[in-house]
Amino acid sequence: MHIRKDDQVMVISGDERGRKGRVLKVFPAKNRAIVEGLNLIKRHMRPTQANPQGGIVEKEAPMHISNLMLICPKCNQPTRVSYQFTSGDEKKSRRKVRTCKKCGEMIVSGS
Repeated sequence: MHIRKDDQVMVISGDERGRKGRVLKVFPAKNRAIVEGLNLIKRHMRPTQANPQGGIVEKEAPMHISNLMLICPKCNQPTRVSYQFTSGDEKKSRRKVRTCKKCGEMIVSGS
C-alpha cells in the first residue's frame, strides 16, 4: 500500500480536491484512510460518561486510497510511489522501501 500512517497526502479527486492533510489511520483491507481535517461528517452522539453533553460532533470519515496522492517530504510535491530494495549482502538484510518518482529520494515512514 503506497499510503501509510503519518504520511502527508493530497486529495486528487472529490469534494476535497487539492487539500492536504496528515494520515491518521489506514484500513488496508478496505483500501481506505482517514486524513486529518478532511472528509468531515456530522455524527449524532448520545450523552455518555465520556461525553456528558452529547449532541452533533464533526469527525473525519475514511476516504478511498485511490483519491489520495503522497507528498514527498524532500521535494514537497505530490508524487507517485515506486518500490526499491535497499542494498545488502544477504537477502534477509535487504528491505523494500518507497521512493519518490519525481526526485528519486527514499521516503521514510512517518516523515
